[in-house]
Amino acid sequence: MNSQTTEQAKCPIKVVIADDHPLFREALRQLLETDPTLQLIGEASDGHEAIKLVRELRPDLLLLDFAMPLVPGLDTLRELSTMTPAVRTLLLTASVDDADVVEALQLGARGVVMKHTASELLFKGIRTVMAGEYWVGRECMGNVIDKMRARASAPEPVQRGSTFGLTARELQMVSTVVAGYPNNDIAAKFSISVKTVKHHLTNIFDKLGVSNRLELALFAVHHHIDSGPAPTVDCDSSRQVRLL
Repeated sequence: MNSQTTEQAKCPIKVVIADDHPLFREALRQLLETDPTLQLIGEASDGHEAIKLVRELRPDLLLLDFAMPLVPGLDTLRELSTMTPAVRTLLLTASVDDADVVEALQLGARGVVMKHTASELLFKGIRTVMAGEYWVGRECMGNVIDKMRARASAPEPVQRGSTFGLTARELQMVSTVVAGYPNNDIAAKFSISVKTVKHHLTNIFDKLGVSNRLELALFAVHHHIDSGPAPTVDCDSSRQVRLL
């Protein structure tokens, strides 16, 4: 590890909190203060303040309440999506619909944490997001992938996107990932080994510049990658989305 990397590792993660409930902000502030690698640099009580603080303070991470007054969480994300560089945003919510999770992720949110979740999961979510990955807790995962497929198949005036250099088999793999099937079911579908499935996924990740299944699914939906109809997988194993 060179000196520059070491210096970066010593720098705390700069955080801005945006929530309209003072008691929740206070509790969250006290929780963040227990971790010396996190530095709270600002607090906002509504969407307007959140946008203003992010633009002025340039935090590494924004903890954003989904149900903010004046400017709701999704509208705040939409406004912040024009910023360069983009701030990593982790949504905090008491309840959320699958469709809202999908839209939030497509607008640039890096994850969703339920407000009643254990503190260690919040910290894990922060670490995951700051590592460049996505965090979507099991509690709010629901049928997110199904919602993504519905959006992808809905009629739109724009032309279908390119295949980004993916082969026909790789496009089939994308279809199964967007459908939410695990590697074992994909292997059974195409009569190949799980190792071969992983090899295909690695090639797809490299070609598209993504690092996990959720990023791949979001990329496919956003760019309208024409991967064909949803596959039918005849397996005894239950369908399970594995994103993290």
